[in-house]
Amino acid sequence: MDLYDVMRTTAAVREFTEDPLSDETLHAILENARFAPSGGNRQGADIIVVRDRATREALARLTVPGARRYFAQSMAGEGPWNSVIPTELSDAAIAATEVPESFTDPLRTAAVVLVVCVDLRKVASLDKDLDRVGVISGASVYPLVWNILLAARNEGFGGTITTMAVAEEPGIKELLGIPDAYAVACVVPMGKPVRQLTKLKRVEVSELARHETWDGEPFDA
Repeated sequence: MDLYDVMRTTAAVREFTEDPLSDETLHAILENARFAPSGGNRQGADIIVVRDRATREALARLTVPGARRYFAQSMAGEGPWNSVIPTELSDAAIAATEVPESFTDPLRTAAVVLVVCVDLRKVASLDKDLDRVGVISGASVYPLVWNILLAARNEGFGGTITTMAVAEEPGIKELLGIPDAYAVACVVPMGKPVRQLTKLKRVEVSELARHETWDGEPFDA
């Protein structure tokens, strides 16, 4: 596929057919995705390829607590899990919220699940002393994850970046034997899409970019 076509049609895929994703095809995806950039080219990412049904079911269970708060806040009109505005919901209200199966089903129905980790000893977390949630470390792992999804699209497969389970990171580490120095960046279910979208809705460039300052004129050709 043409690069721009891949970029414009790589959707978040959460519904999969029963088609397998072979080790050979997955290896081809990872073989090409591994050329993603990372800070200082330290390449601190590690990927656990999970096919075992019991392990995937455990990952689905670990997804529920984070998804419960996400869904409860969404239903209340709040920005789920945002780090700026505290939730007004009580712990009891969150605990009473039912989690739609759509939050966990992809981990069960995908052909394979990737758990992507990053070695925190190999990333330069320049924002670690700022009074906000750190995001800079992601620059050394998420380009790889996006490359994986682009490569999967090129091979006729799809997936999505999920982070709900990361709220229960200690449980993921215990389940998969992940060392202490690593952070879990995301969990990526992948498989053959039930529907392959070819037209995605995104904001226009003029809404996304502006000239010179935050209050600058919208950037447009």
